[in-house]
Amino acid sequence: MPKLFESTEINGLKLKNRFIRSATHEAMAELDGTVKDQLLDCMAELVRGEVGLVITGHAHVTREGQAGARQMGVYSDAMIDGLKQISSVVHENGGVVAIQLAHAGNRGKGKNEFPALGPLDLFIEGSKIASAMTVSDIKRTTKAFGEAAARSVKAGFDAVQIHSAHGYLLSQFLSPYYNKRDDNYGGSLDNRARFLLEVYEAIRSQVGKTFPVMVKINSEDFLAGGMTVEEMVKVAHMLEDRGMDAIEMSGGTFESGRLIPSRVGTARSEKKEVYYKKAAAVFKKEIKIPLILVGGFLSFTLAEEAVNAGLADYVALSRPLIREPHLVARWASGDTTKASCISCNKCFTTLFMEESLHCLA
Repeated sequence: MPKLFESTEINGLKLKNRFIRSATHEAMAELDGTVKDQLLDCMAELVRGEVGLVITGHAHVTREGQAGARQMGVYSDAMIDGLKQISSVVHENGGVVAIQLAHAGNRGKGKNEFPALGPLDLFIEGSKIASAMTVSDIKRTTKAFGEAAARSVKAGFDAVQIHSAHGYLLSQFLSPYYNKRDDNYGGSLDNRARFLLEVYEAIRSQVGKTFPVMVKINSEDFLAGGMTVEEMVKVAHMLEDRGMDAIEMSGGTFESGRLIPSRVGTARSEKKEVYYKKAAAVFKKEIKIPLILVGGFLSFTLAEEAVNAGLADYVALSRPLIREPHLVARWASGDTTKASCISCNKCFTTLFMEESLHCLA
């Protein structure tokens, strides 16, 4: 049996294979972020499809941190009962689940009631879109991440993942492209990483040493003046030294042009798959904690090669599981033909039409 289908552990959490569902915004929650049945059905289907670990879509830890409509939230104790339904349905179907804790930063959609916050004031066409976070805002948000992690434990989740990629809040602070602050949270990489590290420490203080905590970061921003592979490795070292259990590597932002996190045209050739292969090789030379590699995987052979060659410890999938939630089960059965996803990104257009996430191809 290929290594892809062997059981492993991340800080005591047993996974039946090395496939992970990468966090994907489902737009299946209520407007206030509470869980509804459609989201439960989505989670159950992924587990029945034999995904080793399901990571939920990004769950906002504060109201101004909401990134999109019908995004799941974890900002209030009132949400715990709904969140318990997710962990319960996953466990009932024999799976394990992590919740991704997130804040949209200057991409927040809270509008007037919950105005967006980011590293700096942001103006577009003369209109102020987001305000610079004060140190008080940073401390409040750090605390919110910790409290959200505590709620996740109470709700029965098996792990949490910090979202620090794709140009959302913690990614914005890491990146010199977005972060031009002149205080202790800007300038040097140590300063730019401070917010993320404080969030990690706040979470760890709430969940303890034996509860799995992971993080998603960019391999690089693919922006002039953005975060680089070299800086990514240095941040990974900082996280490893503090006890992070696993790192998921992605890349790009909404401003990265053709090199956005979900690239179009991946399906045309195997050469276009596995976006961050070179960055992963650099990471594996330096960092010992498990690497979850996401980005462009469609071919079973390339996923198997990445794990067998030691390029990654886990393979994460997003769009392929939108079209084919039972893809991993199909591969496990011996049918290892390529995923049927055509990497067209039409699935994400459903979000702009105020629909739940689904494949349109």
